Amino acid sequence: MSTDVIAKLKQMAADPARVWQVGGATYGDLLAETGRLANALVSLGLRKGDRLLLQVEKCEAMLSLYFACLRTGVIFLPVNPGYTVAETEHFLRDAEPALSVTDPGRVAGLQALGSKVIDLPALLALAKGQGADFADPATGPDDLAAILYTSGTTGRSKGVMLTRENLASNAEALVGLWRFTDRDVLLHALPVFHTHGLFVATNCVLYSGARMIFQRAFQPAAVLAALPQATVMMGVPTFYTRLLSDPGLTREATGHLRLFISGSAPLSPATHAEWQARTGHAILERYGMTETNMITSNPYDGARRAGTVGMPLPGVEVRIAGADGEVLPQGEAGSIEVRGPNVFKGYWRLPENTAEEFRDGWFVTGDMGALDAQGYLSILGRAKDLVISGGLNVYPAEVEAALDDLPGVAASAVIGVAHPDFGEAVVACLVPGPGAVLSEDAIRTALRDRLAAFKLPKRVLILDDLPRNAMGKVQKAELRRIYQKLFAAI
Repeated sequence: MSTDVIAKLKQMAADPARVWQVGGATYGDLLAETGRLANALVSLGLRKGDRLLLQVEKCEAMLSLYFACLRTGVIFLPVNPGYTVAETEHFLRDAEPALSVTDPGRVAGLQALGSKVIDLPALLALAKGQGADFADPATGPDDLAAILYTSGTTGRSKGVMLTRENLASNAEALVGLWRFTDRDVLLHALPVFHTHGLFVATNCVLYSGARMIFQRAFQPAAVLAALPQATVMMGVPTFYTRLLSDPGLTREATGHLRLFISGSAPLSPATHAEWQARTGHAILERYGMTETNMITSNPYDGARRAGTVGMPLPGVEVRIAGADGEVLPQGEAGSIEVRGPNVFKGYWRLPENTAEEFRDGWFVTGDMGALDAQGYLSILGRAKDLVISGGLNVYPAEVEAALDDLPGVAASAVIGVAHPDFGEAVVACLVPGPGAVLSEDAIRTALRDRLAAFKLPKRVLILDDLPRNAMGKVQKAELRRIYQKLFAAI
């Protein structure tokens, strides 16, 4: 069994000189702050098993409150601060939090929905008057630590129940795999309402006794200014593409770092290659999801293969299965399925949905992929994004890789759109790079020597931008909605 998150925090806090945030708190300060917040939550009536909804702009106190919830046994429920009150209503009705903590400007809106609400400054003020000592209730590895809601791109968001062991086992695996030590300094510019910034980044720092440079938002200039103090940076592909457009990104600027990690959305091979050429660093791409934490990673030592997400983490199993659950031979494309201590407990109050997503004890991720002879996993797209054109399967990721390799293409997304003859037609949505001029005919011509005829896009749409969620993942469901009648007149 893995070391619990709070047990690890107390272990790190035993050294009074160990720094948690560069230029700021020690681990001892963090433990004391979590004690005061825990006492404040108890004074407000919260008990083990209650839910606490947090919807605030990114700040250091969010992490303290996360740990305070773990200390009390209260289930932490972070929500994107970009959501409107109307969108937040679903989480309030579904999770029934005992308390909502929000920014002052949101209090009235949440109160109108019947929620018990306190703004974050008021909670911090209440905590200041509390003692730092707190008697943590007994907890077990299967107790819930957090509920994170899925993005809800294909329906209502589902609450993903993550246990204390889910978080602890994943943190220990990643620290070992990515060689984190107490000498590391992580540059943290990610959101903290999402598993990437909240669990992967934060817990890797905690479990290694490392330090953190905490930035409240991703700003390229601020990130570049902080790089000389850091040894590790975690980001989403958008971070890397935006930094590549800044002339300040050089080998000298990144010379102090030992590792750049990318996740939450696919990193294009072109970005991988350009980053390595500019900085000398090969970005390490990994794969995970809300329901599983991290699943695979490219190796720290060895080839970090562009276009793949590496091999399963220690203790995690991955298989590629066919429609009937049969394990497919190496190299064949199929459903990516996972089992291990990283896999979530189920969907909150949705036992039937939970049962549907598991097969013989394996979680069916909904992603399509293939494993090569060396065990590297390639993701071919979501199962729901598979395009069946003229009875033949077209994997969007394969077409996107060919598109991203063309000069002038900054971003691409391939979708299937209803077609009267083929059933579905392959449609490519492209964003040109700075100064580039793309044309539909030229793109289709360039692809003819790269792709089989049935994979060629029937249409190529040149767009100013692609719709993305908060973590930079392209929202293909939105593209399909917009262009669903593209071929209606044929």
